[in-house]
Amino acid sequence: MLFRRQDRSAPPRATAEWIELSLDDGALRVAVRRHPNARRLTLRVRAAARDVTLTAPPHVSLAAASAFVQRHREWVRVRLVRLPEVVPFGNGAMLPLRGEAHLIVHRPGARGTVWREEGPDGPLLCVAGDEPHLPRRLGDYLKREARGDLIAAVRRHSAALGVETGRITLRDTASRWGSCSSKGDLSFSWRLILAPPFVLDYLAAHEVAHRIEMNHGPRYWALVERVFPRRMEAEAWLRHHGAALHRYGG
Repeated sequence: MLFRRQDRSAPPRATAEWIELSLDDGALRVAVRRHPNARRLTLRVRAAARDVTLTAPPHVSLAAASAFVQRHREWVRVRLVRLPEVVPFGNGAMLPLRGEAHLIVHRPGARGTVWREEGPDGPLLCVAGDEPHLPRRLGDYLKREARGDLIAAVRRHSAALGVETGRITLRDTASRWGSCSSKGDLSFSWRLILAPPFVLDYLAAHEVAHRIEMNHGPRYWALVERVFPRRMEAEAWLRHHGAALHRYGG
């Protein structure tokens, strides 16, 4: 599921359970998540969080869950190896901005913070200041750009649907790209600034439409497609490329 409506109240958290799995490069902790509706044990390797979780019915013992994980050790190892390599924010790295690849260039003697230039081989993201501050400065820049684009998109879709929205918050969530509270406050992943603009625009339309329909029923989707006809294209892009956006800045 690409999106999740923000719950009004969260249930109390259960005691954390972990299973240790030995792999080639050391031990891995697999988080065990109990779900009352689960009927079987399910392993999941999350590309965004780069971790492994096991969903288990409440009645299954930790010993039985551990045995299940151990039997699927090779399955876990293969999927972890296939995860895209993490790209830290550093000089010489390539980073997508609004879907276009940019080369990060450190300019220690320059004035300013972060700015965009056209280089001989493509666009650059130039970062001034001392090198240890480069990741923070670049991260702050990306969040400012994301906020500006999201505010503009939310205002446009709110006017089209005749609704009002509350605060806009940026987060770095692994399980959702956006959410809308019952009060109309919107939350988005700042990583949407890395995707093509139509993807960010779709997420804004998606959450604004929840101000009328707090569900994902037919009337809700009709509202979304009224203000954003490229819904299917944006969802396809997120399914195929969304997880890779979490590799940047690790």
